[in-house]
Amino acid sequence: MEQYAIKGGNPLVGEVEIGGAKNAALGVLAAAIMTDDTVIVDNIPDVRDINVLLNAMESIGVVVNRIDRHTAKINASMISAFVIEDEFIKKIRASYYLLGALLGKYKHAEVALPGGCNIGSRKIDLHIKGFKALGAEVKIEHGLIIADAQRLKGAHIYLDTVSVGATINIMLAAALAEGKTVIENAAKEPHVVDVANFLNSMGANIKGAGTDVVRITGVQKLHASEYAIIPDQIEAGTFMLAAAITKGDITVKNVIPKHLESTTAKLIEMGCQVEESDDAVRVVASRRLESTQVKTLPYPGFPTDMQPQISVALALANGTSIVTESIFDNRFKYVDELAKMGSNIKVESNTAIIEGVSHFTSADLTAPDLRAGAALVLACLTADGFSTVDDIKYIERGYEDFHIKLQSLGAQIDKVMSEKDLQKFKLKVG
Repeated sequence: MEQYAIKGGNPLVGEVEIGGAKNAALGVLAAAIMTDDTVIVDNIPDVRDINVLLNAMESIGVVVNRIDRHTAKINASMISAFVIEDEFIKKIRASYYLLGALLGKYKHAEVALPGGCNIGSRKIDLHIKGFKALGAEVKIEHGLIIADAQRLKGAHIYLDTVSVGATINIMLAAALAEGKTVIENAAKEPHVVDVANFLNSMGANIKGAGTDVVRITGVQKLHASEYAIIPDQIEAGTFMLAAAITKGDITVKNVIPKHLESTTAKLIEMGCQVEESDDAVRVVASRRLESTQVKTLPYPGFPTDMQPQISVALALANGTSIVTESIFDNRFKYVDELAKMGSNIKVESNTAIIEGVSHFTSADLTAPDLRAGAALVLACLTADGFSTVDDIKYIERGYEDFHIKLQSLGAQIDKVMSEKDLQKFKLKVG
């Protein structure tokens, strides 16, 4: 029974260091197997999704040497199989990056259909469309996506909808294809840019990452590289919202403020003070938040991965807010949990109408997915009394040492394994 035990009521105050971006690291680590030379990747977050991916890579013969908690030395010269169907890999979404990487390098790959959080349909049809355009045959059999090609040849690919996963996967496969590939309507997210920069550091020729047209000129092979992952904009945004929700004062360090602009803009609209420096952002919430409108959009719009966190903040704001989810179709599952704490939120289709309440009361909650789980923890930190959050395995998929970082800001939170641990926690914090 792993769960977080929480006593709410303390404003969070202090500094917190942000780790490497999980979504960038997943793409970069998959790309690292595309050379036979040794690659060193630094600033890797130590979270469940990353560890599952590295284990899957080892299962096909990749040598992964963890130099320290956040650095790995990777050598993929001894890959002996192209089939990845490890039971854990099915649980993470980014397993499909191994498809693009193996297809690019070996012209063949078989990877289990991906899983991840149940937040709505995340089809892989655009990935398949891209691989087919490059000359691969793709089929789905026995729960595996199987891609095979005699040769890969550059192509002009238009993505019907903006897709981070498809943009990265096509980039991976096209990096070693013959000729030029153009991806139109490409995703512009920072982790797309990070994967492109890493591929370029290994000798790839990718231009335009971060714009909606990415141009890739295939090269014959890739070489060794040392690379550091960018900071995680969603972890950073979560701690920025933690300051807003708990009426705190948090300086979020080791960030790229440019990546956080959409979150910063909303916090200012809601009445927070935000101060930016070169690699840090400070958020101060000294009074009750004001209502606002939020619509999730592809980058540089407001991130879907920040929607539950800002909705928790708006549930405590003065007035009525409207949050529209335009990316995923099942991302309001946390609303039922939040209702147990006294929130007033009505969901109609992909829109939440939020009437702000003055405070939350404690409750025993269950995390429905990664980001919603983190948002519920923040809700508990501002509630009166003791709360628990179950199913924290979701939260640990994407946040390293979440409860420890919150403790460092003054939160009364701990991970407990049993009823006895829970009682000890209650006695300790009173």
